[in-house]
Amino acid sequence: MDIIVTVKQVSDPEIPPAFFKVDEAARQVLLPPGMSWVMNGYDANALEAGLRLKELHGGKLTVISLGDYKVRDTLKRALAMGADQAILLDDPAFADGDSYTTALVLAEVIKKNGSFDLILSGRQASDTDAGQVHLGIAELLGIPGIVPVLKVEKTGDTLQVERLVEGGLQVLEVQPPAALGISSEFYEPRNPSVRNLVTAGRSQIQILGLADLGLTASQVGKSGARCQLRRLFIEARESCVELIESDPSAGAGIKLAERLHDEKLI
Repeated sequence: MDIIVTVKQVSDPEIPPAFFKVDEAARQVLLPPGMSWVMNGYDANALEAGLRLKELHGGKLTVISLGDYKVRDTLKRALAMGADQAILLDDPAFADGDSYTTALVLAEVIKKNGSFDLILSGRQASDTDAGQVHLGIAELLGIPGIVPVLKVEKTGDTLQVERLVEGGLQVLEVQPPAALGISSEFYEPRNPSVRNLVTAGRSQIQILGLADLGLTASQVGKSGARCQLRRLFIEARESCVELIESDPSAGAGIKLAERLHDEKLI
């Protein structure tokens, strides 16, 4: 199998929310200095799914990410986990894009990379929770797209996909090539060995820019974006407590029920 896994580098989700601030005028998140970056959790699940398929059926696994030089750390971790090749899409023209332009750039490099059987992505990213890029790639490449996926197996020339639906599972049979958005319930990411981490640290990562993809600057990044961010803010939440008192205490339950009824909560 020729498998492609798209990965995104995100801010560490374990960082306390209080460390983040928002510049509402610039519509930007202000990240704390020295913040750590990690592979998006769902993408790590997708990578694990791809590695298990490769181990069972052979073939090649390529990881692709869009970002700047900092993303090399995430790509090298993917290599340490077992990926065969890593591609970084790094160009100033790609900056400030939306889900559409991200999908467009990834789809173009996938076409440039040659034939493939399967594209795996995380079901969504922990920073935006948009969950749109993988389906955008499928649409642009004209292949089936399925999300959220619990499990995937290769049976002969087809893929058997277990898709999460409300209240259960939907089992689908799909003819490759296909794009799947992997969820987190089944594929627990492996921890690479120290030896593999050291080896991956010396590995070369292929870097491609705008000129390598046959796209123009007007098609990508902020210029090609189809969504406009109109407001970015931290939601203010207020809470209050009303204490129900009664003497004797047995009457407190009646008063509470009456209060809840007045608020149309019961």
